[in-house]
Amino acid sequence: MRRAFEFSSVVRDRVIVKPKQVRLFIKPYCGWCYRAEHWLKERGIAYETIDVIADEDAYAEMIELTNQDLAPVIDVDGKILADFGPEQLARFWNRLEEQHAATGDR
Repeated sequence: MRRAFEFSSVVRDRVIVKPKQVRLFIKPYCGWCYRAEHWLKERGIAYETIDVIADEDAYAEMIELTNQDLAPVIDVDGKILADFGPEQLARFWNRLEEQHAATGDR
Protein backbone atom coordinates (compact mmCIF):
# COMPACT_ATOMS: atom_id res chain seq x y z
CA MET A 1 0.00 0.00 0.00
CA ARG A 2 1.38 3.39 -0.99
CA ARG A 3 1.41 5.88 1.83
CA ALA A 4 0.36 9.40 1.00
CA PHE A 5 2.72 11.00 3.49
CA GLU A 6 5.92 10.16 5.29
CA PHE A 7 6.13 10.76 9.04
CA SER A 8 8.19 13.85 9.79
CA SER A 9 7.71 14.96 13.41
CA VAL A 10 5.21 15.78 16.14
CA VAL A 11 4.91 19.37 17.32
CA ARG A 12 2.55 20.31 20.17
CA ASP A 13 0.38 17.22 19.74
CA ARG A 14 0.10 17.81 16.00
CA VAL A 15 1.59 15.53 13.43
CA ILE A 16 3.64 17.36 10.83
CA VAL A 17 3.80 15.39 7.63
CA LYS A 18 6.01 15.40 4.60
CA PRO A 19 4.30 14.49 1.33
CA LYS A 20 6.11 12.28 -1.13
CA GLN A 21 5.22 14.41 -4.17
CA VAL A 22 4.08 18.01 -4.43
CA ARG A 23 3.56 19.46 -7.90
CA LEU A 24 2.60 23.08 -8.41
CA PHE A 25 1.14 23.96 -11.82
CA ILE A 26 1.76 27.65 -12.50
CA LYS A 27 1.52 30.33 -15.16
CA PRO A 28 4.41 32.83 -15.31
CA TYR A 29 3.60 36.30 -14.02
CA CYS A 30 0.58 34.94 -12.10
CA GLY A 31 0.25 36.67 -8.73
CA TRP A 32 -1.62 33.75 -7.16
CA CYS A 33 1.08 31.36 -8.40
CA TYR A 34 3.81 33.54 -6.92
CA ARG A 35 1.99 33.57 -3.56
CA ALA A 36 1.60 29.78 -3.62
CA GLU A 37 5.32 29.33 -4.29
CA HIS A 38 6.14 31.77 -1.50
CA TRP A 39 3.85 29.91 0.94
CA LEU A 40 5.50 26.58 0.15
CA LYS A 41 9.06 27.96 0.33
CA GLU A 42 8.33 29.77 3.58
CA ARG A 43 7.40 26.43 5.16
CA GLY A 44 10.30 24.51 3.67
CA ILE A 45 8.03 22.29 1.56
CA ALA A 46 9.79 20.72 -1.41
CA TYR A 47 7.79 20.92 -4.61
CA GLU A 48 8.11 20.67 -8.37
CA THR A 49 7.11 23.72 -10.41
CA ILE A 50 5.30 22.97 -13.66
CA ASP A 51 4.91 25.88 -16.08
CA VAL A 52 1.71 25.17 -18.01
CA ILE A 53 2.37 27.96 -20.51
CA ALA A 54 5.72 26.49 -21.57
CA ASP A 55 4.52 22.88 -21.57
CA GLU A 56 1.36 22.00 -23.55
CA ASP A 57 1.20 18.50 -22.06
CA ALA A 58 1.33 19.95 -18.54
CA TYR A 59 -1.46 22.39 -19.46
CA ALA A 60 -3.59 19.50 -20.73
CA GLU A 61 -2.87 17.51 -17.56
CA MET A 62 -3.86 20.46 -15.37
CA ILE A 63 -7.18 20.75 -17.21
CA GLU A 64 -7.73 16.99 -16.95
CA LEU A 65 -7.09 17.08 -13.19
CA THR A 66 -9.31 20.09 -12.48
CA ASN A 67 -11.76 20.57 -15.37
CA GLN A 68 -10.64 24.20 -15.61
CA ASP A 69 -7.67 26.20 -16.91
CA LEU A 70 -6.94 28.54 -14.00
CA ALA A 71 -3.69 28.46 -12.04
CA PRO A 72 -2.27 27.74 -9.58
CA VAL A 73 -3.08 24.08 -9.11
CA ILE A 74 -1.37 21.98 -6.49
CA ASP A 75 -1.19 18.19 -6.53
CA VAL A 76 -0.11 16.70 -3.21
CA ASP A 77 0.21 12.94 -3.61
CA GLY A 78 -2.93 12.91 -5.77
CA LYS A 79 -4.95 15.39 -3.69
CA ILE A 80 -5.80 18.40 -5.86
CA LEU A 81 -6.50 22.05 -5.03
CA ALA A 82 -7.21 24.37 -7.96
CA ASP A 83 -7.34 28.14 -8.42
CA PHE A 84 -6.49 29.13 -4.85
CA GLY A 85 -4.87 31.78 -2.70
CA PRO A 86 -2.64 31.35 0.36
CA GLU A 87 -5.56 31.08 2.79
CA GLN A 88 -7.14 28.23 0.82
CA LEU A 89 -3.74 26.53 0.52
CA ALA A 90 -3.23 26.73 4.30
CA ARG A 91 -6.66 25.18 4.94
CA PHE A 92 -6.02 22.47 2.32
CA TRP A 93 -2.64 21.64 3.87
CA ASN A 94 -4.13 21.54 7.38
CA ARG A 95 -6.86 19.15 6.18
CA LEU A 96 -4.22 16.87 4.67
CA GLU A 97 -2.32 16.84 7.96
CA GLU A 98 -5.51 16.13 9.92
CA GLN A 99 -6.44 13.27 7.56
CA HIS A 100 -2.95 11.88 7.91
CA ALA A 101 -3.12 12.05 11.71
CA ALA A 102 -6.60 10.48 11.79
CA THR A 103 -5.58 7.51 9.67
CA GLY A 104 -2.26 7.04 11.41
CA ASP A 105 -0.67 6.67 7.98
CA ARG A 106 3.00 7.10 8.80
